[in-house]
Amino acid sequence: MYNKIIIVGNLGKDPEMRYMPDGTAVTNLNVASSRRWNSADGQQKEETTWFRIEVWRGQAETCNQYLSKGSKVLVEGRIKPDANTGGPRLWTRQDGTPGANFEVVADTVRFLSSRSEDEAAGSAAQGQVEDDIPF
Repeated sequence: MYNKIIIVGNLGKDPEMRYMPDGTAVTNLNVASSRRWNSADGQQKEETTWFRIEVWRGQAETCNQYLSKGSKVLVEGRIKPDANTGGPRLWTRQDGTPGANFEVVADTVRFLSSRSEDEAAGSAAQGQVEDDIPF
């Protein structure tokens, strides 16, 4: 069996790094991937899917050091199903509506934006209200 996913998107918030009891680094990234299209009636539509990415070891430390909210990344990895449902992790938003996010264990994280682009995106986003990030 084989399970592989490739995601291109932007970080919804700064990376969160921690260390396991054995000293192994793990960093969590919250990545939003959006698609846009025109509906049959000509209206522009957009759909955003959130992914929670786990990055391990040296790559985790590198991601934590160089990435920040707004960074564009390409992630290659495998989907990690929720232990209870076997599918995406289900949750309830603050307004009571249901939501789901997909958890991915990264094999590779590629940085697609430069540091100056990340800083510009971060300063532009400071004045805006954040979307509902599900985690």
